[in-house]
Amino acid sequence: MFSKQEAQQLKKEFWTAFGKSFPRKWILYDTKIKDMAFKFNADNKKAEVSLDIEMKDEIFRNAYYDKIWSLEDMLKEEIGEFYKDEYFTLENGKVISRIWVEKSGVSIFNKNSWQEIFEFFVDKMNGFERFYYEYEDFIKDI
Repeated sequence: MFSKQEAQQLKKEFWTAFGKSFPRKWILYDTKIKDMAFKFNADNKKAEVSLDIEMKDEIFRNAYYDKIWSLEDMLKEEIGEFYKDEYFTLENGKVISRIWVEKSGVSIFNKNSWQEIFEFFVDKMNGFERFYYEYEDFIKDI
C-alpha cells in the first residue's frame, strides 16, 4: 500500500510520463459543446477513456446522448465494444450521461502497466476523436 502522499506522487508521475510519451493536443474539453468532454481516467484496477455529457439540464443532456447513441455502429467501428449509461452517477452524486471503454487488470500504481495504459489511452481516444470529428456537425445540431 502507498501513503496518500506517495499515491499522489505516483499519479503525478503517471500523467507527466503520459504527456511526455504522447505529446499531442487532445480534444478533451474543447468539443465546442458546453459540459461535454472526453476524459482519461486510471486508478488501481483499470483505465478508462470516456465521453461525459454533464449538462445540468436533463433535456439537453439526453438529447446529446440520444444523438450520439443513434451513431452507435459508427462509434463501435472506431473504438470497439463500449459501455454506456444515460444516468451515470459520479462519486459526488452528480448524474451525467457517459459512454466509455475500459481496460481492466492495469493499475496507475504499477509502473510496469503504464505503457499498456498509455497505448490503450491513445488507441481509444484517437477512435473517439475520429468519430467526433466525422459526426461533429450532426451531434452539435440540437
